[in-house]
Amino acid sequence: MKNLVLSFLIALTVATLSVTSAQAADTKAYELRIYTTEPGRFDALLARFRDHTCKLFVKHGMENIGYWVPIEKEQGAENTLIYIIAHQSREAAKANWAAFGKDPEWQAVSKKSQEDGKILAKAPESIFMDLTDFSPALKIGAGSAERVFELRDYTTPDGKVAAIDDRFRDHTIKLFEKHGMTNLAYWHPTDTEKGAGSRLIYMLAHPSKAAGLAAFKEFGADPDWKAASADSVKKAGGQLTIKGGIKSTYMKAVDFSPIK
Repeated sequence: MKNLVLSFLIALTVATLSVTSAQAADTKAYELRIYTTEPGRFDALLARFRDHTCKLFVKHGMENIGYWVPIEKEQGAENTLIYIIAHQSREAAKANWAAFGKDPEWQAVSKKSQEDGKILAKAPESIFMDLTDFSPALKIGAGSAERVFELRDYTTPDGKVAAIDDRFRDHTIKLFEKHGMTNLAYWHPTDTEKGAGSRLIYMLAHPSKAAGLAAFKEFGADPDWKAASADSVKKAGGQLTIKGGIKSTYMKAVDFSPIK
């Protein structure tokens, strides 16, 4: 019996160290980008990414992580592309984008794709992010079954991001799994003007939007969650998100997304 317990503890320690090592090794600069198109130009944007842009990103040192479209019309189902790429560092990102912009192939593709009209309605939104220390190692590829994705964005009061990190690290992630949610990755923005020190951005996967909504309903009623939430608020001396500071976008992966 003692040998069995010892073996279990050793296996658990090895698994924990493996996860920690995987996270520690991931020092990439992740970039979340959001594109909004002019009316009727969304298909042209998707075609440009599918046929050209993703390949040119790789050519210039960028890693394609995932590409998604919101499910609901009011969140941009007809005109919004949300994607994440990775660079080896922020310095590399600057060099990558400069080389990409100067590439004659990209310049020709961009010009041709806009012969029928400008594609983007406004400049892309860009948020550079680092993986948190409690994030699972990000896995690229398709899931075992068709699924939808949920991008969640939390804004905390000043000085409270560490407290919400503790709650996720010690309780929330495990409770998400308990209620059938898949934890994909957790990030912090790295620039002050984009929420560094007060923002947590993460992504979950669900079998469907209905399943995701049901899972969160069960999660909210879980006594373990209620106790963890109350304890964390008490320790922090107040709520861990500002009013209106939790945003959720359900999305589906496009056909050329590495993560599906």
